[in-house]
Amino acid sequence: MKRILILVLSLAVILGMSVSAQAKKRYVFGGGPAGGTFQTVANGIQVFGPIKNNPNFSVKAQSSAGSTENLRTTNAGRVAFSTVYAGEVFLGRNGKLKNDPRKYENVLVVGYLYGAPAQLVVRKDSGITSAKDLVGKKVGVGNAGSGAFANCERFFTHLGIWDKIERNAMGYNDAAQAFGNEQLDAFWLLTAYPSGAVIMAAQTNDIALVNVGKDAEDFGYFAEYPYFGKLTIPAGVYRGVDTPTPSFFDSALLVANAKIPAEHVYELLSAVWSDEGLAHMVGQKKTFKAMSVADGLKGVNPEATPLHPGAIKFWTEKGILK
Repeated sequence: MKRILILVLSLAVILGMSVSAQAKKRYVFGGGPAGGTFQTVANGIQVFGPIKNNPNFSVKAQSSAGSTENLRTTNAGRVAFSTVYAGEVFLGRNGKLKNDPRKYENVLVVGYLYGAPAQLVVRKDSGITSAKDLVGKKVGVGNAGSGAFANCERFFTHLGIWDKIERNAMGYNDAAQAFGNEQLDAFWLLTAYPSGAVIMAAQTNDIALVNVGKDAEDFGYFAEYPYFGKLTIPAGVYRGVDTPTPSFFDSALLVANAKIPAEHVYELLSAVWSDEGLAHMVGQKKTFKAMSVADGLKGVNPEATPLHPGAIKFWTEKGILK
């Protein structure tokens, strides 16, 4: 009888371990292209101890083309978490993406990460002082499927130059290399500064940043797309760029598929937005100094871009959401 009892208890332990192992969810986190901050977000969260050792779920970073692809894969449930620009979240939810009337309503906001400004890199002696001067030029416009590409197309179309440039769809690092080899006259980024790709470009060329903030003001871009904010890239961020450069920015948001359990989103937020988690993220890239509990919902309008239930619980407890 004693032997039978031991066997039963052993079987129960084995089964319990099996059920526990099966119960641990494996979530894919959509990142971005090499050289971009989106991939750094995914990698940073994947390797953070309290996430890595969480008994309830694991996170696996997966590269992607960027914001627009992340919107679609998160909506479809092919990735659980990702980084998507606020503009894509808003336009996608309302069926207003270019040539795509679908409504992406399964993408819910988790938190604000950082502001991603537009950066248009040219050679200092190019004579290009406005995006309008790019007519007839070879321009790197970002990866197809990325937020950078979508925003470049949106901005250049607004200015009437999208169909008047020689477009080259490529990631940031590839664009910087092509620029260095004089295969491009300019390249566009929508990412936090300092960007590794721009630093790379400045090592082989004397560069300048185009004042796209002035272009946006002069041609009514802010009135057309009010979710953009205004900022100035400080002098000295990049070698040889000695004057401040006005620009505009979109907000990079952490988002989740609507079907992810609220308790898992809450646990992820509790880990990443802890003092330890925020310090860890800054260690990955200085850009993440923009992350804080106080600014956890910076620029987020929950009525326009709804929050995940797990995020509602977390930010309400923190006093950020009333």
